[in-house]
Amino acid sequence: MPIDTSKVESPGWWLQRLGKKLLDERADSLDEDGETEPGLDTLRKYAEGKVPLPTVPGLDPNEVAEWMKDARTNWIALVLDSPVERLGVEGFRFGSSGGERAKADEDAQRIWRENHLKADSGLVHYGAASQRRAFVLVERGDNGRPQLTHETPRQVAVEHAQGNRRELAAGLKLWRDDWTGNTRARLWLPDREYDFVTKTDAPTFSGRAASLRNWDAFHLPNASDGENPNALGVVPLVPFINRRNRRLAGFAEHEDVLRIQNRINLSLIMLIGAMKYGAFRQRWAAGLEVDEDPVTGAKIQPFQLDIRKLWTTDDPEVKFGEFSATDLIPYVRSVESAVQDLAAISRTPPHYIIGAVVNVSGDALKAAETGLVAKVEDRQDELGEGWEAVMRLAFRVLGDEKKANAWDLETVWRDPESRTVSELADAAVKKASAGVPWRQRMEDMGYTPAQIARMEIDRAADALNATPAENPQPASLQAKRDAKQQDQRTVIGRDDAPVAA
Repeated sequence: MPIDTSKVESPGWWLQRLGKKLLDERADSLDEDGETEPGLDTLRKYAEGKVPLPTVPGLDPNEVAEWMKDARTNWIALVLDSPVERLGVEGFRFGSSGGERAKADEDAQRIWRENHLKADSGLVHYGAASQRRAFVLVERGDNGRPQLTHETPRQVAVEHAQGNRRELAAGLKLWRDDWTGNTRARLWLPDREYDFVTKTDAPTFSGRAASLRNWDAFHLPNASDGENPNALGVVPLVPFINRRNRRLAGFAEHEDVLRIQNRINLSLIMLIGAMKYGAFRQRWAAGLEVDEDPVTGAKIQPFQLDIRKLWTTDDPEVKFGEFSATDLIPYVRSVESAVQDLAAISRTPPHYIIGAVVNVSGDALKAAETGLVAKVEDRQDELGEGWEAVMRLAFRVLGDEKKANAWDLETVWRDPESRTVSELADAAVKKASAGVPWRQRMEDMGYTPAQIARMEIDRAADALNATPAENPQPASLQAKRDAKQQDQRTVIGRDDAPVAA
């Protein structure tokens, strides 16, 4: 049946509103100051190294495009990968005590593992870093267990409740069905879910104009008009927003160094041009008569530049000379300067940029990574809130309202700072003397919750199987036993008499 897009907050109205918002964010736009704001398509191209060609005066664009194949150096990939590779979720930790806490931690770890999030969480982190934000969709799987999937902002858009940037009023996923050629959409409201599909294989949404006249509600079995109740009672999309302090809607890691990447590419193009046309000495001849082609009238080149040939002439008035070669050092320094600016703004360690470390101490390297570590810890705070919201929704799917409302849940992150094994071991010994519990010391050493649980079992088994040599009696207790045996020998009159155990 046709849908109504005129009624505010109706399913059709939300579909039109969120669909247009989703498509508008893909293209570049102008901000309030008239500056071009890159869209999601542009951000993705830069992340993949597909940057626009620089304009070089006096050069054929086709030639520039050919040079760009060799000149393109994707520094943006390094800016994105350096923080993302240090964002690793080790598990989750509840604040309750005793066996109840251990059971809750184990349940959360199971949800994490069965949804393959040890690998797919990296997609969420990279998506947020490169596309401003990412989403995780929480649904009930066919087996009744929570199903968590990564979603991109190129297919998902959400709207917050009026005056509340934490509560979602609606969420939409729009995608092209490759099997049927249709364009499909799913709309989530706090109380209902709706599925839509196009009649034809042509996508209804195109460009900035979002027309819904060709959309019909998708009919599901035992449901009318493509409508289903939302069992969770909330929009099951959790946004992971990157750098919301720069922009509430998200700010990509490489968004403020795009111009520097353009400058690097232009400098590299200039360097290649100088290498091709000016790096070798060009020769000249004065007073030389040049023959012409009798048919075309074109000048006939009397000499060809060849390392194996010597230029000679019978005319004593002819003079030969050569121009000086172009100095390439300024071009190289221009590239290096732009790369240093990129590293400083993005807080990428210098030794990541230069790719070589010579005569640098460990303390110097650690100091160089201070900015990167601080940036990663800041991202952990932002993304950790998202993962905790995902876990609460997952427990709501299971019907466990106690864990779904557990606000003492926290995300356990891998240490973003590079530390040696000896540093971790020394720290653990000092923490033990200060009274830090064994399990916390193991977490600080970088062991995962699964490894720690296995080690606890192994420790208990080792304690039970310990031999007397491995577990000697205290000296005071052993002395008391020796004295008792001596007293028994004295009573029966023989020092060497056997004593029953």
